[in-house]
Amino acid sequence: MAVIELTQDNFEETITNNPFVLVDFWAPWCGPCRGFAPVYEKVSADHDDILFAKVNTEDEQQIAAHFQIRSIPTLMIFRDQIMIFSQPGALPEGSLRELLVKAGELDMAKVRTEIEQQQGSSNA
Repeated sequence: MAVIELTQDNFEETITNNPFVLVDFWAPWCGPCRGFAPVYEKVSADHDDILFAKVNTEDEQQIAAHFQIRSIPTLMIFRDQIMIFSQPGALPEGSLRELLVKAGELDMAKVRTEIEQQQGSSNA
């Protein structure tokens, strides 16, 4: 599957309408970002069940600010509209593949229950 560019116009819709989205926050001037891009593209070709997306932090500063991106590249994984992973730094191919397997194995019903419990205890 091709990697898509996310913008202010399509970000929310993309996250809402896809059950598993991996987002790479990057910038054209970022050396590590450019080095990571071929790995990202290669892994995306093997995962039709995951939407691979990129956010150019230079062009989409509002999105970067919303997610408090302070270092690039930063990877985020959204499952069922819930951010389950956020970490700066490029990953080697094997680590990226392993991360996607682990993210895919998460029981999202359990994740939602844990979030509700945390929100309930913080409101008490």
